[in-house]
Amino acid sequence: MTIIKSFAVGNGDTFYIRHASDNFTIIDCDLNDDNADGIIKELKEQSADRGITRFISTHPDDDHFGGIERLDAKMPILNFYVVKNKVIKEEETESFKHYCKLRDDTGKAFYIYKGCSRRWMNQDNDERGSAGISILWPDTSNAHFKEALADGEEGISYNNMSAVIRYAMNGGASFLWLGDLETEFMESITDSIKLEKTTVVFAAHHGRKSGKIPDSWLEKLDPQIIVIGEAPSRHLHYYTGYKKITQNHAGDILFDLQGDKVHIYASNPKYSRDDLDNENQNAFSGYIGSITIETEYTLQPAK
Repeated sequence: MTIIKSFAVGNGDTFYIRHASDNFTIIDCDLNDDNADGIIKELKEQSADRGITRFISTHPDDDHFGGIERLDAKMPILNFYVVKNKVIKEEETESFKHYCKLRDDTGKAFYIYKGCSRRWMNQDNDERGSAGISILWPDTSNAHFKEALADGEEGISYNNMSAVIRYAMNGGASFLWLGDLETEFMESITDSIKLEKTTVVFAAHHGRKSGKIPDSWLEKLDPQIIVIGEAPSRHLHYYTGYKKITQNHAGDILFDLQGDKVHIYASNPKYSRDDLDNENQNAFSGYIGSITIETEYTLQPAK
């Protein structure tokens, strides 16, 4: 059983994957005085019986590494996965300083890029299985990425430095994280990134219109659910024609991956969906429904 959780942290991102294998993955964080203790407590509890814990940073924006110094103090980060960069900022928060400390620590940092491999991220051995994580972007030789990296290192913008991260179970569900990529940038790299059908996609840039996933991507991803983040409602794009979960209404969202099923729970007891299957699940509180995983094979027309 794999558990994937997206915390409602406002205009920021915090996720974890409790893998079926001996792995635990945190993707980004945005911790503050109000939420840090509860989230860190849950991260420690959920990772306690896992042999490998990794933190993956999508890009150097404060709402994606906020409070990382708090996390590292209570739950030491030994494996820090990050896009290689030399970003500096005029105003350095404590979280940014700590991000840089981890980023530049060659004993802890692993620099991620398109197609990279690493033992237990996407390789296994007799000691433990793979985490099922692949890095689809960045292609560090790509001209568009080089421009985005230069913008970040000059302090202009950091969004298009974001990594694209995919998790997939063998024969089961798949999930995609896009960081804060912007629409125009995604369009510019359509032919340079390998995209395939994915069960759940977390909309880029917290669901903003500026990060609308382009149709050229959606046609390939063909997601069953798009999770829209907590940007202000007036800035959101709602992806007409797709099943959606809006985090600013659902609260924390938990995905329980069981074979060809994904059972979904929300922390807001008033949140409900009528477009999900009701399989009467109760492994966690706040059950809102389930989906059966579609694959490219199951979608082919009958012959």
